[in-house]
Amino acid sequence: MITLEQAKGLQIGQVIYHAIYRNADGTPQCWRVNGKVKTWKRDSNRIRIPLKRGLYNHGYLDERSLGITCLTEEEALQG
Repeated sequence: MITLEQAKGLQIGQVIYHAIYRNADGTPQCWRVNGKVKTWKRDSNRIRIPLKRGLYNHGYLDERSLGITCLTEEEALQG
């Protein structure tokens, strides 16, 4: 799982792996950080990170969905 501090340190182009969703061959889905990490001044625990997967899939990673993402493929396969 990614911690809040690790998520704040993500850079554009870095790859993260989904712990639940899998590809057809059984490997975890990988998502690429597509933009800058957004944080809020009033609530330091709130983040929003734009993600991209493939050509048409876009999404966001926020503080509620940190528990289902991992930094390495091995962590995603174990979880």
